Amino acid sequence: MSNELADKVIALAKRRGFIYPSSEIYGGLANTYDYGPRGVELLRNLKNYWWDYFVRFREEIYGLETSVLMNPKVWEASGHTQNFADSLIECKACHTRYRADHLIEDFTAAKAEGKTETEMEKIITGKKIPCPNCQTFSWTPIRRFNLLFQTQIGIVPEAQSLTYLRGETAQGMFVDFKQVLDTVAPRLPFGLAQSGKVYRNEITKGKGVFRTLEFDLAEFEYYVKAAEWEQWFNYWKLEVEKFGLSLGIAKDHLKWRSHGKEELAHYSKRTEDLEYQFPWGYKEWFAIAYRTDYDLKNHMEKSGVDLRYTDRDTGEKFIPHVIEPTFGLSRSLLVILMESYHEETGEKPRTVLRLQPFLAPYKVAVFPLLKNKPDLVVKARTIFAALLNQYPTVWDDRGNIGKRYYAQDEIGTPFCLTVDFDTLKDDTVTVRDRDTARQERISIDKILDYLRVHLK
Repeated sequence: MSNELADKVIALAKRRGFIYPSSEIYGGLANTYDYGPRGVELLRNLKNYWWDYFVRFREEIYGLETSVLMNPKVWEASGHTQNFADSLIECKACHTRYRADHLIEDFTAAKAEGKTETEMEKIITGKKIPCPNCQTFSWTPIRRFNLLFQTQIGIVPEAQSLTYLRGETAQGMFVDFKQVLDTVAPRLPFGLAQSGKVYRNEITKGKGVFRTLEFDLAEFEYYVKAAEWEQWFNYWKLEVEKFGLSLGIAKDHLKWRSHGKEELAHYSKRTEDLEYQFPWGYKEWFAIAYRTDYDLKNHMEKSGVDLRYTDRDTGEKFIPHVIEPTFGLSRSLLVILMESYHEETGEKPRTVLRLQPFLAPYKVAVFPLLKNKPDLVVKARTIFAALLNQYPTVWDDRGNIGKRYYAQDEIGTPFCLTVDFDTLKDDTVTVRDRDTARQERISIDKILDYLRVHLK
């Protein structure tokens, strides 16, 4: 996909109510976005599908919803206050800031994540990498900055205490580990899962919701015996890819990439990214990490609370190891929009979002052929009300019928039903298929059966 086409996707996302720049009437706030009426439905469908796929219909995975704010000792014990950091470089001419590794990668197409500040400065100097904004070669020294957002708890300034907005959901699932053992008594292997907002004080440059300060993350910690970690890593790697493909993503747009030792997170012994072919190259979409026993061991040591698992059959006590699949849901929305975007030329050019039906914001749209004909409107409203009890349904009576079809194509609505004058004679309606634009007549009493078959 070209960058030009990516711009079209982002423009469509705004025009059709999927994604808005946040606080736009005040000039916006960099790297923050809102989800409009269609975007919030698509994101909700994605969240629910992820939950069903990995949690609700698996016996051994349990859901949690933990706090965005936690005791700051959590982040000290997890290593995030010391190690959760990126490298910042600033252009002296225009004062634009960049992540140093991203600056190098965009210029050279070579991986730079995990390199030291000294190594990156040598590359930038040796290749004379200019500022992408003003083309000047004049940089500040690289410096490290922590990604955790700091905030204060307390009303009186002098009595406030420092805490952080969570930078991942994982830590809540580690600090609640003992409570789950005490209340649910699961057997290994088992998982703890959650999805929700996370916050990272990152340097981001455009590309829509690809990288933002606030985003939806879904992940689960799968607890296993140390000797079995590799088999479970490979199992979940396959499941992660199957999930991505089930969203309608072409297999040849995906590839796995293993992290080199220098770029592994402080808690990981092995990490692989499932990358998607964005217009700006292959970049991380999902990931799977082997976190060993790092988190539970550190929380046990720092808190003084025994976080060992007791094998009910042998009585053995030990700290489980962890496999962690991670899914950026906000980024997934961008992937889904890019993958489903199609432009058709020819006699009747159109733009269509070929969303998987279960992801589409609306499953069906209902039109009266003419909105100034009361008989047509009453009949159409009756059908609309009946469908709304079964499926997300939208009413549309704006403009001519052709414009309504094309508008629903851009929203990704799989089917449109048109009530016309023949409907008043024989109780049939025109059903139009989004992907093929093919139309057929069906009886009103067959509409639900038709949708049940075609919306699978």
